[in-house]
Amino acid sequence: MERSLKNVLVVSCGFLLLFTAYGGLQNLQSSLYSEQGLGVATLSTLYASVLLSSMFLPPILIKKCGCKWTIVGSMCCYVVFSLGNFHANWYTLIPTSILLGLGAAPLWSAQGTYLTTMGNLQAEKVGKLGKDVVNQYFGIFFLVFQSSGVWGNLISSLVFGKMSMQEAIPEEQLMSCGAKDCLMGPAATNSTHHPSQQLIYTLLGIYTGCGVLAILLVAVFLESLEDKLENEGERRPRPPPLWSTLLSTFMLFRDKRLCLLMFLPLYSGFQQEFLSGEYTKSYVTCALGIHFVGYVMICFSAMTALCSLLYGKISKYTGRAALYVLGAAIHFSCIVVFLLWHPNTNQLPVFFVLSGLWGMSDAVWQTQNNALFGVLFEENKEPAFANYRLGEAIGFVIAFGYSSFLCVSTKLYILLGVLSLAMVGYGTVEYLEVKAASKVLGAEKKNQAEEEEMKTKI
Repeated sequence: MERSLKNVLVVSCGFLLLFTAYGGLQNLQSSLYSEQGLGVATLSTLYASVLLSSMFLPPILIKKCGCKWTIVGSMCCYVVFSLGNFHANWYTLIPTSILLGLGAAPLWSAQGTYLTTMGNLQAEKVGKLGKDVVNQYFGIFFLVFQSSGVWGNLISSLVFGKMSMQEAIPEEQLMSCGAKDCLMGPAATNSTHHPSQQLIYTLLGIYTGCGVLAILLVAVFLESLEDKLENEGERRPRPPPLWSTLLSTFMLFRDKRLCLLMFLPLYSGFQQEFLSGEYTKSYVTCALGIHFVGYVMICFSAMTALCSLLYGKISKYTGRAALYVLGAAIHFSCIVVFLLWHPNTNQLPVFFVLSGLWGMSDAVWQTQNNALFGVLFEENKEPAFANYRLGEAIGFVIAFGYSSFLCVSTKLYILLGVLSLAMVGYGTVEYLEVKAASKVLGAEKKNQAEEEEMKTKI
């Protein structure tokens, strides 16, 4: 196995273990700690911390520590959050959620920088286009990473499975499910009893163990990017001054392509929050029961993982534009269905089909967005990925902020509007790239013609 692919698999498996723990724990925050809104406050604080972290930390940590040790240090923040859940209260969950948020942006920026650099180095070695290898590596990563949703939800479903006690769902409650949910319908009666403290400790122990294994895997087996560059005969340039690194995230906004593309990560945050927050609550839990949430999310994660690999392989044949159109079309169709559909207990397959379709489109945003930012901003990868996480965090914060105040139908219209803006911005950037490439090609042909004319005269 080639060394670059080995490193990609190490990063992928590390993230698989880490987010098997974090993903499952995040989905349960609002259910386990509903008293006085502790779970909701924890998630809100977490996303606000991610937003602040995205502005400053990623370029600094990556420059000072390198991608490998930035990933390891950030993973430790996730494990501390898991430990904080063992004695859950305001004094443990809020500080640890802030710490996790501070580590999240550097973690993802380092991951994107690492995979992009590895892909470009491998492309030079084998004589392929850099963007094709980068797409392939991101496809492999997200195949492995997205399966964490399967294992995380499966673990929580198995541990808490015996607690599920479904009651008959009254017709009055079903009438307020779906897009009609305006937080004024009857309270859900099909919830589960709160699990015992022993079961919670069992689950937290499993999740914490997964996080520790992730740290050890990356620390021991991942090759340092700086060592890799030296082995390839390349040296990284001398790091710029600290103030320059600090401002690099914001200075990149002078590139109009970034300004246009920021709607893509913004929409990514919106659509992820809708699935994990609104779909699971207003559709699945309302009509089927909370014990079905894990299984529906498993379907979403499995489809996202499989499509991530597929898109990474076919992107060199279809081009990224075709995949973006596919992703937008699927989400547009799903949003229309969500607006018109009235969820019912007799429509069980529909819940899984819609979850799977959402996963097919989510795979486009996860793989192609990361590859796009890595390819277009190759010389400024760290600040580019920091801005990507900044946009995604803003999407999460906004969507999370209005989650408790707006009807689901209004949220869907907002989602549709952000999707439209994202595709317009992306289409404009693709047009600018084609236009720039045409100018370069035209200049090369002109120079070639002049050279041939000079030879003819001679």
